[in-house]
Amino acid sequence: MRRLCAPETIIYDQDSFTEKNFQKAKFTTDQPFEELKLDDYFKIPVPITTLTREALKDFGLDNKSILRSKNMFALGLVSWMFNRPMDYMERFIQNKFKKKPAVVEANLKVLRSGWNYGMNMQHMTPRYIVHAASIEHGVYRNINGNLATAWGLLAAAEKANLEIFLGSYPITPATEVLQALAARKDLGVKTFQAEDEIAGISTTIGAAFAGDLAVTSTSGPGLALKSEALGLSVMAELPLVLVNVQRGGPSTGLPTKTEQSDLLQALYGRNGESPVVVLAASTPSDCFNYAFHAAKIALERMVPVILMTDGFLGNGSEPWKIPKMADMPEITPRIAKNAETYKPYARDEETLAREWAFPGMDGFQHRIGGLEKDLMGNVSHDPENHQKMVEIRAEKVRRVVDMVPELEVCGEQEGDLLVVGWGGTFGHLESAVREMRSLDHKVSLAHFNYINPMPANVHEVFSRFKKIVVCELNMGQFAAYLRDKEPDFKYEQFNKVKGLPFTVHELCEKFEQLLEE
Repeated sequence: MRRLCAPETIIYDQDSFTEKNFQKAKFTTDQPFEELKLDDYFKIPVPITTLTREALKDFGLDNKSILRSKNMFALGLVSWMFNRPMDYMERFIQNKFKKKPAVVEANLKVLRSGWNYGMNMQHMTPRYIVHAASIEHGVYRNINGNLATAWGLLAAAEKANLEIFLGSYPITPATEVLQALAARKDLGVKTFQAEDEIAGISTTIGAAFAGDLAVTSTSGPGLALKSEALGLSVMAELPLVLVNVQRGGPSTGLPTKTEQSDLLQALYGRNGESPVVVLAASTPSDCFNYAFHAAKIALERMVPVILMTDGFLGNGSEPWKIPKMADMPEITPRIAKNAETYKPYARDEETLAREWAFPGMDGFQHRIGGLEKDLMGNVSHDPENHQKMVEIRAEKVRRVVDMVPELEVCGEQEGDLLVVGWGGTFGHLESAVREMRSLDHKVSLAHFNYINPMPANVHEVFSRFKKIVVCELNMGQFAAYLRDKEPDFKYEQFNKVKGLPFTVHELCEKFEQLLEE
């Protein structure tokens, strides 16, 4: 099979390739690249340890301090290879170690030595030019997914003219959402660090009943613990946002690694017929927009909404254009207005959303809880009423589709292969599809952010391609969901469950294989 994608480059310290170190790393041979199946990678051997020692031989430093400077040599070399200016890095080192002049001089010396090595050894260290990105004009800052999620929720609260409450329990990798919101008491944010996941979501339900934009955050095992209370919010039809920053599972699994294996739990992981809206962000800065829209859907349609991110997005960062609040969509909560005509479960004819009445609103007293109700809010065990209410709650979620944009196709609108993904795999899938298209293959990408309900044009998009492959960081959960919702198509799968994101190379190989079959 011929390689389609440009090979990744490995720069390694050849001084560290010793028999003793191979044994420490538990290699069985003295060929680690072969054992790791990395033969196709472009490899640059550099005697980093030797050259660092040579650069610092006159500084009188101990061996440990010298070896600690090796990363500066590598940074200088990479800076030369990618044509990055040195002045910023030099200023950073000078500021960081300004109280330790000897450390400043040592690091600067090694940094420049790495740069000079690249320049002198051009035959083995190819140089690349990274052009400026073509992006809109505006004010940008670097942001990670967890911070973007918190700020998206803050923006939604401002647009809805509501206070925001977060009830949560710390859990890797979602804790930063709690921390980021707890730091904004100046914006009227109320946060509660609960004693466990159940208390976290239970206090959130109380806040939703009381009229706040109510949010709870968690990761995989915590979502399981919140499932019963999430079912209560479905039955009570209260607006609530649950942020799930996915990680490797099951159980405590791989707490610091990424995965997409909570999808079926988000869709179905509750007792009874308990539908909720499910969204998924695609990039770190994207988390801002989908947190905002998750809150908008919850408040305008009176439904719980699960926002799926993952450890790769939550901890990853990218430039983010800071939006103007005036440009953000309006959010109009379904707050009850007329006490004389108010019925707790009377609904809007188009959306089926009930009105939101909370304590302190005179004349809007009503019963709420986990038992089935009739349209007046009275507890009802009538079989026909239960059938009707279950159908209404499901239909209410389905009608959220009118807030969902149509599914877009990246690339040609029809072709030989449609790559389908969802959530945080977007960047790698887009890069692989772009690589395939540069080689004249008719490969396109359809990436999902709205899972339940899905965009209205999914069937029409899928019908324009000869083959469909669903790529996800689990054993095939979205593929199984698509087989249920769109059974007219055959779905190939490419799955990875290693706690790591896809690589462009492995995706290209899979796509080529499917095209050749």
